[in-house]
Amino acid sequence: PIRRNALGHVWRRAAVRAGVDGFSPHDLRHYAASVLIDQGASVKAVQRHLGHASATTTLDTYAHLWPDAEDVTRRALEAGLAHVVERDDSQAVMQ
Repeated sequence: PIRRNALGHVWRRAAVRAGVDGFSPHDLRHYAASVLIDQGASVKAVQRHLGHASATTTLDTYAHLWPDAEDVTRRALEAGLAHVVERDDSQAVMQ
């Protein structure tokens, strides 16, 4: 059997090499869930990725990260405005 402190030592060495020292595997798990949610993954997709037995478990932990209707509207407007600015940087698009 592997002792717990031996696994911790292996993790710390690997984390330093990967540039994620100071983070635990659990921290990276939360980060991965946050990225999935930010990129529009559904509750069921995040549940499956994390291996939660139920979507309730996923929602109990991460519900605050899913955007509400105002967040979705704000993102849509920001994306639309960014597209206008990128489309023609050399001319005034709006007058």
